[in-house]
Amino acid sequence: MSAVVTPIVALDVPTRAGAEAIVRQLGDACGFYKVGLELFSAEGPAVVAWLRDQGKEVFVDLKLHDIPNTVRGAARSVARHGASLLTVHASGGREMIAAAVEGANEGRPDGGCGILGVTILTSMDAGGIEEAWGREGVVVESEVLRLAGLVAADGGAGIVCSGHEAATVTGVYGDRLGLLIPGIRLPGGDAHDQRRVMTPAAAAAAGARWLILGRAVTGAIDPVGAMMAVHAAL
Repeated sequence: MSAVVTPIVALDVPTRAGAEAIVRQLGDACGFYKVGLELFSAEGPAVVAWLRDQGKEVFVDLKLHDIPNTVRGAARSVARHGASLLTVHASGGREMIAAAVEGANEGRPDGGCGILGVTILTSMDAGGIEEAWGREGVVVESEVLRLAGLVAADGGAGIVCSGHEAATVTGVYGDRLGLLIPGIRLPGGDAHDQRRVMTPAAAAAAGARWLILGRAVTGAIDPVGAMMAVHAAL
């Protein structure tokens, strides 16, 4: 288990006003937020700057996947706006991952923006991967481990994988790769559109460094209480 496990709340809303409402409501209960495609597309880098002004760390989850030079420039720009973490698709290959790392370091020369490689989305299972990739006999854990190797080889800070693959990755790479685990649900919570979910305590025990909390917190009747339950579980 990692010494420190950091919960990150996903601002999966379409407007800055909605994001600000969540941040105000949670107050000191949360110090790290995710800005994903929907919010970033609607509001741009300004929402990242606003979160930084509030003293929060920001994970920008754009899952970049393009030619290396384009990804390098995008990573540089996102890092300059103060992001602490940025995602790229590990399936983009080693050259693209390395370019993302270089761009992030150019944008934040202090090394403050880590690149995470997305392995297999938690909305997909083996059948979905086989259909998308035109392959048979896919084993999700093996694919995650293979993609993790690309990230480790090219300077990435870590990977995004489900909690179910975390222990295997940790067994191979130890602390070399930080694991960001999405699909986190409180005990008894709804899995929504995620196929491979896990509780905070189980993900932490499997070696997670960061946990993504979405509707488990923001959709709760008492979001602050839900967030405190997460902290208690960790």
